[in-house]
Amino acid sequence: MAPAPEQQHPPAETIRVVDTALVHPAVPSPPETSLPLTFFDIFWLHAPPVQRVFFYRLDAGAEADPVVSNLKRSLSQALRTIFPLAGRLRLAPGTANRYELHYRPGDSVAFTVAEYNDDDGSLEADEPREVSRLAPLAPPLPDGGAVLALQATVLKCGGLALGVTVHHAAGDGAASTHFLHTWAACCAGITGTGTKPPPVPPVIDRTLISDPTGLYDAFCPTTENTNKFAKVSSAAAEDQLLFGTFVLSRAHLQRVKDLVAAEAATRGVAPPPRCSTLVATLGLIWSCYRRANTKPGSNVSGGKNKTCLGFPVDYRPRMDPPLPATYFGNCVGAAIAIASRAELASSGATGLWAACAAVAASIQEAGHGFGKETSRLWKERVMEEAGMSVLSVAGSPRFRVYDLDFGFGRPAKVDIVSVARTGAIALAESRVGDGGMEVGLALPPDGMAAFRKCFADAVAGLDQDAGRS
Repeated sequence: MAPAPEQQHPPAETIRVVDTALVHPAVPSPPETSLPLTFFDIFWLHAPPVQRVFFYRLDAGAEADPVVSNLKRSLSQALRTIFPLAGRLRLAPGTANRYELHYRPGDSVAFTVAEYNDDDGSLEADEPREVSRLAPLAPPLPDGGAVLALQATVLKCGGLALGVTVHHAAGDGAASTHFLHTWAACCAGITGTGTKPPPVPPVIDRTLISDPTGLYDAFCPTTENTNKFAKVSSAAAEDQLLFGTFVLSRAHLQRVKDLVAAEAATRGVAPPPRCSTLVATLGLIWSCYRRANTKPGSNVSGGKNKTCLGFPVDYRPRMDPPLPATYFGNCVGAAIAIASRAELASSGATGLWAACAAVAASIQEAGHGFGKETSRLWKERVMEEAGMSVLSVAGSPRFRVYDLDFGFGRPAKVDIVSVARTGAIALAESRVGDGGMEVGLALPPDGMAAFRKCFADAVAGLDQDAGRS
């Protein structure tokens, strides 16, 4: 198979690799298995892998070696349950464009142990940091079609960074985080600190997804057309980017909801758009992003006045018949919100209304279930968005990444560093558990400064609205 975009190893002066081990599924070894890629999977064949970094703070005086040892032992147990992640992507024998995830006894996952020298305690901060400092904490995928690589990096400040790299064709966010929760529960069980049972084993059966409309062939990359449907924003070179995290409290999101409801009443729109926490978050961030990227006095018209936000929707409950919630693989569709660039860039209620209304409408459209009509809409929307400015979304608050306790506490911070390659925004639940949301994004310094100002102005406006109410 054609390799994913090449990843560069970190410079030697930044990180020192202590050990690289191959971790096999625990015995008895799972049987040889081939999982054919579905049209949901093939969509991501040549996309960059998803890379998360989890920052943990170890107890004062805690030795890192026992922690790393327990991570390896529990990884073997978790892979026994979710063994396809130890397999390899390959072209199915005797076919021209049918790919599969193939596991055979003896396959393993690369687990790297490293020490990080460029650590002043700011790596887990919300303030913008150089992507070049974060990138070395997530390992590259080994050659040969591997779909998972892991790295435990001991930080000079006394913490531990756990880097997780997953090939998207192996599974979506729900599948990969199911694995992480399984691994965390196994590790906490080894240390005797676990209070929760591991998640139920996933359903590993790709035949549950049929393809009556031939979407596999439409999405399958060719030499003439490499992943034409997986359109993402172009990101600058990593060494030119900053990664920042922006936090929205539950109170701020409620103010966005109230503002949208009030604007609906002013416009005579009934019923108002369903402004959930997700809609409020994406609407505010999308509006800020577009305002930060609009030059004062610029005039956009015609087709150039449309812009697009694409974000994942879990289709497991929307399939006919519905798939189990624990289905292992990809089963996400794209909710595609399209709005006026000029309206989005407006400050105050106008920009928030345009963004939230478009996001809410796209979710409603995606919620009708999956069938021939859905596949037709997908193709129409892909053609409609051609030539538009596209902003995509990675992650979800449903993945509960801040609940991943391996026996040494919850993460202090979680970053999806791969958005620096895709140009997406990263989404997660608030680490403080207040019902808020966290959004991460990577931008050049000038773009980051502009976005921070727009975000600060938007939050200040919400605070002023609260003071007047």
